[in-house]
Amino acid sequence: MAEHLKLKELEIEIYYTAEMDEFWSFVGNKHNQRWTWYAMDKNTGIILAWHNGGRTDADFLKLYSYLSQIPIKHYFTDNWGSYSKYLPAEQHYIGKDRTWKIERKNLNFRIHLKRLSRKTICYSKDEDIHDNVIGMYIERYYFKNGQYGKAA
Repeated sequence: MAEHLKLKELEIEIYYTAEMDEFWSFVGNKHNQRWTWYAMDKNTGIILAWHNGGRTDADFLKLYSYLSQIPIKHYFTDNWGSYSKYLPAEQHYIGKDRTWKIERKNLNFRIHLKRLSRKTICYSKDEDIHDNVIGMYIERYYFKNGQYGKAA
């Protein structure tokens, strides 16, 4: 092979584009709301990180800290204030037209986990169990392989 045809150097940049959203559920009664915050890779549907808690800046920052080691180039979110406040403006894109995949995944959560349905007799009585059920579901179906994410 000719020397001039050999590859001398190759630079590869790997990054993610992430959709971020949150959905509510409750423990015990509807006044005790629990929010699941999560970030999903836009291309594969794999959930990159999640956090269960309230709907506060502190809870968003907890999720954001989980993403600190992942090279994310673009964030797509709705217009919730925590996103605009803490995500870098040059990487942040706001709009429901850019978050339809994660909104569809929210529907999958509500269909697959009855305790997340808005009108149901099935609900959680303990926050730890509630958070663990959601965490196990994410771990099983979305965290490692994006099994249900491919269709969304």
